[in-house]
Amino acid sequence: MSTQRARSTEAKQQREQAIRAAAAQLAEDRGIRKVTLTDIAEVVGMHKSALLRYFETREQIFLLLTADAWQEWGPTARAELAQLPEATPAAVAQVFARTLTARPTFCDLLAQAPLNLERNVSLDSVKAFKLITQEQVQLFIEQFQVLMPKLGPVGTVDLIAAATSMAGAFWQMASPGPELQKLYRTDPDLVHAVVDVEPRLTRILTAQLTGLVS
Repeated sequence: MSTQRARSTEAKQQREQAIRAAAAQLAEDRGIRKVTLTDIAEVVGMHKSALLRYFETREQIFLLLTADAWQEWGPTARAELAQLPEATPAAVAQVFARTLTARPTFCDLLAQAPLNLERNVSLDSVKAFKLITQEQVQLFIEQFQVLMPKLGPVGTVDLIAAATSMAGAFWQMASPGPELQKLYRTDPDLVHAVVDVEPRLTRILTAQLTGLVS
């Protein structure tokens, strides 16, 4: 590998974007846990040590991708919520469940962020990430003040926390790998281990919202 170090600001930004794009594609193909820093470096044609000139750690790359995913998902979900003819608990729950499960890599990131990604980066990186998620949550709070006033700010935060954390957890349960997936689907005693994420998430969020606004 003989890739030269990016020296101008523009070249550095392009290199950083290439690294993030490579990590995102690998995560989509393999799942985040199986992607190493070496894997990312190979895709962009760099030595691992050179890649670390641009990012603190592997975890920082994926934490940045998690922030990007929040900023993509939030506006999409709010746009769908705004189009609802009536903001019933079931309808709102379906929007959250559908928009989250349509983004499997985001669900993977949501599970990995508190478990791993926030634990091997600088405090500045964690703060920057939290501020981005906080901004998205605040926009949901403002929307729900009109959409579902009884929910209130605390209830909205609880809804988003439940939706995103369960989407991450259920995605992990639903993606155990091909061998376990085959076992769960063929053994009658283990059929309960097969997780269909969207309907399960919809049911739970509907029940939560019903209780919060009743």
